[in-house]
Amino acid sequence: MKVSEFDYDLPEGLIALRPVSPRDAAKMLVVGPEGVEDRGVLDLASYLRDKDIVVFNDTKVLPVRLSGTIGEGRVEATLLKPLSGGKWTALAKPGKKFKPGAEVDFEGLKATVVSRGEGGEIILDFHISNILQALDKKGKMPLPPYIAKKRQVDHRDRADYQTIYAQKDGAVAAPTAGLHFTGRMMKTLKEKGVRCVFVTLHVGAGTFLPVKVEDTRDHKMHTEWGEISQATAEAINRARTAGGRVVAVGTTSLRLLESAADQGGKLHPFKGETGIFITPGYQFRAVDVLMTNFHLPKSTLFMLVSAFSGLEAMKSAYKHAIENDYRFYSYGDSSLLYPKQ
Repeated sequence: MKVSEFDYDLPEGLIALRPVSPRDAAKMLVVGPEGVEDRGVLDLASYLRDKDIVVFNDTKVLPVRLSGTIGEGRVEATLLKPLSGGKWTALAKPGKKFKPGAEVDFEGLKATVVSRGEGGEIILDFHISNILQALDKKGKMPLPPYIAKKRQVDHRDRADYQTIYAQKDGAVAAPTAGLHFTGRMMKTLKEKGVRCVFVTLHVGAGTFLPVKVEDTRDHKMHTEWGEISQATAEAINRARTAGGRVVAVGTTSLRLLESAADQGGKLHPFKGETGIFITPGYQFRAVDVLMTNFHLPKSTLFMLVSAFSGLEAMKSAYKHAIENDYRFYSYGDSSLLYPKQ
């Protein structure tokens, strides 16, 4: 399909720069076969049944955005993935300063540029095996470019850009559908009788990369590391066998579940990288309902939701959201999507 088919116009003022407070006060647009319905995320439980199972992504965002100097020049880097021996891949700017052998001082946390990749990524060697403690002191949360270019990252983002159930270090972007959940919301799910389980997909910076090709068939999807335990896979399979629906909180949960499902829809344990790229025509095997935020035009995630609920249905839903002042993207409002008929 042509990438241009997934375009839409969004007024700049609808890009959320902060989440609503409390988190669960966000709006939720329900998109089903019969059209759209304006609700709030607190209404989620009313759309669930006691046999359903809700799947969350428990990845934890690391404060991997660093500011520093090379010589007298100011530089920035966003760490992406840890390698062996204290090395990390990173995106850096201005890129021309990060020459192999250059010494970088991130406010006392020092690193050496090892090499540069063809895609613009660099490898930094911090000369220490575990820098998480240093990152906690020196790093900032890696907010998406459409927020970071409009305001400074601050201490509030440490909590705002993290789900309340985040457990496993590794993400450089938040699984944003989960940002709406509070203790109050989790309690309503428990009272409803639905089962809640957790999978892990370490969301990478590639989720923000623009699609630069004209045809979706020519796009090379980024990979991300994920894990589904044996116990979680079995719980999801039992729920489905008993007539329950699998409700994915976020496209990250959905992509991992679909990566781990066989052709018959049975889920298997999973541990490794996934580069699954979902576009219209894809046959969903593992997920029955999707809760997700509003995504960028011409992005792989807007393609995914269009595959799930139908391109025309999603264009109509986004038009409704824009006309009714829904807040968009990572800190924005939510939607609850049902599959196209």
